[in-house]
Formats: sequence, structure tokens, C-alpha cells
Amino acid sequence: MITVRLYENTDLPRMAEIWNEVVEEGIAFPQEEALNSETGPVFFAAQTACGVAVDETGQVQGLYILHPNNVGRCGHIANASYAVSSACRGRHIGEKLVLHCLKTAREKGFRIMQFNAVVASNIHARHLYERLGFTQLGVIPGGFRLKDGRMEDICPYFKVL
Repeated sequence: MITVRLYENTDLPRMAEIWNEVVEEGIAFPQEEALNSETGPVFFAAQTACGVAVDETGQVQGLYILHPNNVGRCGHIANASYAVSSACRGRHIGEKLVLHCLKTAREKGFRIMQFNAVVASNIHARHLYERLGFTQLGVIPGGFRLKDGRMEDICPYFKVL
């Protein structure tokens, strides 16, 4: 049984571990630098909100970060990123994280959720977003540099909250 809640400070080491796993894979997140015990808490605290997916033992198995996509006159548009432990993928944890994140975004006053850089080959995420009512805005050719140096297309998505 997976539940999603807002993060607590005791979750930070596991959150950084999962985040770093996705960064190291080099196929989904634009970040290249791993978080550590100093940078992780600062990074997560800087977000508008962070949620964690916990299993029945209380172990964090996934997370999201939520923040504005832009500032000022575009500050009502949110952006988010999701990470699930590789050991737990395929269990619909991502869907639970996205749904919680959308609810949290509405509660925080955001009116639109926009994903700027969904890697085209990330078909599981793309199918999930489309199933949840997101609209693809187009394709940006070669917008993402994979870990091995190859360039991959990215697909921006949005959803009115």
C-alpha cells in the first residue's frame, strides 16, 4: 500500500538517494550534479512543495517537487518533477505522485501545470500524463542530452488545473 504525503525532514536522505538515482541514469532529469547531505535539504526546501510516496513500512519509494515554472505574470503556471525508486517502478507510484502534486498545486494557487522537458523516449511518463488529461504542446528536436551524449527530443505538456 503506497500513500503520498508532504515530506518531512527525516525523509531527506532517502529523497536525495532516489533523486540521485534518476540523475545518474541520465535519461530523464536535466540535472547532472548529485545532491548530498548539504545540497539536498536546501534544494528540497526551495520548492513550493515536495511530496513523498511511502510504502506500508514508511520507506520513501518516490517523490515529487513542485515550483513555479516562471515568475511574475506567468507565476500561476506550475512545474514539477517526479522520481520513483528503480526497485518500485511499475507499481503506479508515479500516478499517485502526479495526482497528489496536481491537488497540491491547486491548493497553492497554481492554475496550470506545465512540463517543459519530458524526454520523448520516456513513454511511461508520457502515457501517464496523457491519460491524466495533459496536452502535448509539440516536440523540441534534440532538446535533451542523454548521459551518453546522444540528443533526444523533448515533449512539453500542460494541463489546466
